[in-house]
Amino acid sequence: MSKVWTAVKGRLIAASYSLGWWLVCRVPESWGRWVFQQAGDIAWRRQGQAVQVLEANLRRVIGPEATGKELRALSRAGMSSYARYWFEVFRLPVISSERIIEQMGFVPGEDAVHAALGVGRGVVLALAHMGNWDQAGAWIIARGVPRFTTVAERLEPESLARRFFAFREGLGFEVLPATGGVARFGTLARRLREGGLVCLLTERDLTGSGIEVDFFGEKARMMGGSAALAIQTGAALMPVTLWFKDGGWGAHIHQEIPMPAEGSRREKVLAMTQEMARVFEAGILAHPEDWHMLQRVFVADLDLARLARAEAKAGAAGADTIGTGGNGTGGNGSGDGPEELAGGRAALDGHPDGGGP
Repeated sequence: MSKVWTAVKGRLIAASYSLGWWLVCRVPESWGRWVFQQAGDIAWRRQGQAVQVLEANLRRVIGPEATGKELRALSRAGMSSYARYWFEVFRLPVISSERIIEQMGFVPGEDAVHAALGVGRGVVLALAHMGNWDQAGAWIIARGVPRFTTVAERLEPESLARRFFAFREGLGFEVLPATGGVARFGTLARRLREGGLVCLLTERDLTGSGIEVDFFGEKARMMGGSAALAIQTGAALMPVTLWFKDGGWGAHIHQEIPMPAEGSRREKVLAMTQEMARVFEAGILAHPEDWHMLQRVFVADLDLARLARAEAKAGAAGADTIGTGGNGTGGNGSGDGPEELAGGRAALDGHPDGGGP
């Protein structure tokens, strides 16, 4: 009976996503935006687990001196921003490249990306879950990069996974599934050696083999894959922060993080990942409402037993510090998506994160 219910639930989820895409691309933009904003506000008012985790994360950002009222106002703005992200994801197929370029405006660091790619050097853009990373991916394609490679969680049911892969591939992304038979690290390294662009969301560890860094004065675990790829291939590693603006989007492609001259490979990965964390701190502090981290990232919040099992599984599989597994999201493992905006329990085991620049 449970298998039957799982199959039925999977079909319902896939149907809801398909319906969402169909409707949002056809109704007036103002109508769709209003509906998603209302859904975000309802989710915030219900104070479900995802909102509680968001507030715990934001508390680290704004500090203990901030009042509860200030924290609640920030989390409400955060859920509004998260609702905007999902609305724009569904709407993205009908947003023109011209509009994306115009409403993005000037992006510091864009020239450095094109300069590196222009001489055949690969580039790794490491992102936090900020703003709209799918829109940013569409933007860099519109700005002349023919294609980039990323990693995304393989969702259930399979029909939903295929829909999200096709959606991003239609935008010009090459999407590698986070699970399955694809040799992700090897494929990403090959793309970089060929002078290509790789984009990865990095500030949450899903592999059990992540890197522990200092983040807002506490320990947090992040993916080490971006740094490991840069070390392995000689690619330029550039952190990216994103945010929303009224009527548009903002982005900053930060300066390349240099590879340390000394130390073991793991020590170099740790040093470069720590530097990424510092860049993300500054970006999140500037736009805390646009940090869509509804999942546990700080070690103090993690389920230690679950973490130990993940580490053991990673060790048994021979995992290194690459951390290029999917960018699934959810309260310490469970997923979340538009259904979370309605306050329901997250039904997806992973988040369809693609990871644009």
